[in-house]
Parts: sequence; structure tokens; C-alpha cells
Amino acid sequence: MNRAAGPGRTTGTGALCVLAASVLWGTTGTAATLAPAVGPLAIGAVAMGMGGLLQALFAAPRIARHAARLRERRGTVLLGAVSVAVYPLAFYSSMRLAGVAVGTVVSIGTAPLASALIERAVDGRRLTRRWGSAAALGMLGTILLCAAEAAHATGDTGQASVAATLLGVALGLVAAATYALYSWAAHRLITGQIPSRAAMGAVFGLGGLFLLPVLAVTGAPLVGSWSNAAVGVYMALVPMFIGYVLFGWGLAHVPASTATTLSLLEPAVAAVLAVVVVGERLPAAGWAGIALVIVCLAVLTTPARRPRRRSGEPVTGPDARDAQAGLARPGAP
Repeated sequence: MNRAAGPGRTTGTGALCVLAASVLWGTTGTAATLAPAVGPLAIGAVAMGMGGLLQALFAAPRIARHAARLRERRGTVLLGAVSVAVYPLAFYSSMRLAGVAVGTVVSIGTAPLASALIERAVDGRRLTRRWGSAAALGMLGTILLCAAEAAHATGDTGQASVAATLLGVALGLVAAATYALYSWAAHRLITGQIPSRAAMGAVFGLGGLFLLPVLAVTGAPLVGSWSNAAVGVYMALVPMFIGYVLFGWGLAHVPASTATTLSLLEPAVAAVLAVVVVGERLPAAGWAGIALVIVCLAVLTTPARRPRRRSGEPVTGPDARDAQAGLARPGAP
């Protein structure tokens, strides 16, 4: 993407890349239901494992070119890779236990808060009121959607379903934390002058290697039928490979906390697909939650008024980029 186009345009393009990735990710829960004989660990391992290895293969020349810088930041790469490996195992187990809508909502809906805490604690980044308002709307929407699904589970199948939902929620929180961690790690590498393709390829390729043993142990059902194999190929190629290439491009222009907030589109897409394709029922409170998520995205992506210096000249460079992304630099008023 052309940085010469200006910070506002590149930030907008980055946001669109993250939103496009979120739409692709929103299809994963529904796709997983098309292979019911395949367990959540196998689904997670084939999706993120093979998708990560495809990322590394796609980025191999750039990874080799920037190998020295990646070795200098091996702690960040390793943290991101471990998070990549843990995330899909927790995420797909959460969806299997709590349902597609709840698992996606908790995993993605609480990630912006986790990202904000990481950026505040490690980078000293102070979030603006605009980001806080958008994130609050988005998380309120996810809570409504989660509560609606949990109430539906109680009415349909009783206490056993409630216990499964609670365990699914707990695993969703683990997924949210690891999602925030690998997003932060990738963004840190990218802002450290490592191209997004090399950073994402290194983090996701190593994470994919970590997932291969899980795939070897649990993946037999994936080759048990053509339909199961097709689901595995789709998960690895479309939402994970293509989706995370788009996400990497987005992270080159927006902070991790903004990217994870934009990703709140994913649970809304997942919930709608769960209703339309899977046949899950969504109460009115759930639809209200989806509406709040959409409002959150509108607040976050609507261009902000560009701040001006006291001399009357427009702000340019990193300050303008942060303003467009809905963030303030540490110590800013």
C-alpha cells in the first residue's frame, strides 16, 4: 500500500483490510459445523496450522531477507507464535461447547480490552475517548449477544448446556487473550521496520509448526470423507491464509487495539451465518447486540477531524495517523 497517499488514506485502507479479514473469519464457525465428525482441536490445528505454514511459504523470500531482524526480536516472534498455536484450540473448543455465536462473540468481543491493556502496560499508549466509546458499544453488543444465546441454551437443554456454555465462555476468554497477544506481537514487529508479510509469515509459520503435533494426533477424521477434507482446505486457505494476509496489511497501518476492535465485525457475521445457515435461533437481544457492534464499527471507522497545530498547520506523520486510528500518544491531552 502506498504510504505517500497520506496517513488518513492508508489508515482507512488498513481498516478496510481488517474488516475484510473479519468477514472471512466470521465464516469459520459455520464452516466447522459442516464437518461435525471433526473435533475442535483438529479444526483449529488444520485451520491455523496449515494456514500459518502457507503464510510462511508465501513470505519465505521476505523472511529470509529480514532474518537478522527477526532473530533480534525472537522473543516477540516466539510470544506471537505460541499465542497463534493456543488461539485456535481455545477458539474452536469454545464454539463447540457454547455455540458458534457465543464462542465467537466472547473470543473476539473481549479481545479489544485485552489489546488495550497490553498496549497500555507495555507500550504506554493512552486510548482516546473515541476508541473507548466505540469499544464500549462493541463490548456491550457482544455481552447482549452472549446473554441472549446463554438464555436460549438454558431454555432448550437445561443445566448441562449452561455448564458447557460457561466452559465455552472461559475458553473464549483464553482465545481473546491469545488473539490480542499475537496481534500485538505482529504489530510490534511491523512497526520495528519488518514488512508485514515477513512478520506475519514468521509468527504464523512458527505457530503452524507448533500445531502440527496436534494435527497429527487429532486430524484423522479430516481425511475420512471428501466433505471433511474440503472443510479443512477451506479453513486453511480462505479465512486463515487470505484472512491473515489482509490482517497483516491492516496491522501495518492501524494499532493492534484498533484492529481487534474492528474485528468485532466477525461475531456479527458469525451470528448471522449461524442463524441463516446452521439454523440457530437468535433472540431479539442478540439482534440488538449485533446492531451495537455495527454502531461501534461506524464510530471507529468514520474519519475523525484532523487535529491542527496551534500555528494553524495540519498535523502530519505519526500524530495524524494515531488520530485517524482513534488513539492518542502517551501524554497527549
